[in-house]
Amino acid sequence: MHDSRPSWDSYFMQMAKVVASRSTCLRRQVGAVIVKDKQILSTGYNGSPSGLKHCAEVGCLRQKLGIPSGERHEICRAVHAEQNAMVQAAKHGVAINGSDIYTIVQPCVLCTKLIINAGIKRVFYMQPYPDELALQIAGEAGLELIQVAEGEA
Repeated sequence: MHDSRPSWDSYFMQMAKVVASRSTCLRRQVGAVIVKDKQILSTGYNGSPSGLKHCAEVGCLRQKLGIPSGERHEICRAVHAEQNAMVQAAKHGVAINGSDIYTIVQPCVLCTKLIINAGIKRVFYMQPYPDELALQIAGEAGLELIQVAEGEA
């Protein structure tokens, strides 16, 4: 009998795409799913902090200033998907040490540092991100970055 079910990696990446559909970012919709032992522990998408106006309501300062992708994260009002997934786990007392994270876009340097300190071991992503320092830090920490082809997710 042929198994037509998606692979686990494809399954979790498809879940990250669904999570991304909740994003309130004007520039890029990203979803993240933290998984351990084939169980979803937490999810997150990029958007304004809880209770604050969405970017669609107040505009995007980075877009207004013409700032390229991968630069000046500190002036963005949104919280990244990976950050939100880790914060949700912490908020609800879910241990994520030793887990994997599936995310639409390769994490930036800020998220990469948090992922390392959270004890996440592998990052599965579809789209690369222009952040050389993130790659350098991931390599130095032994954080495994695995690109999943869009067609596989």
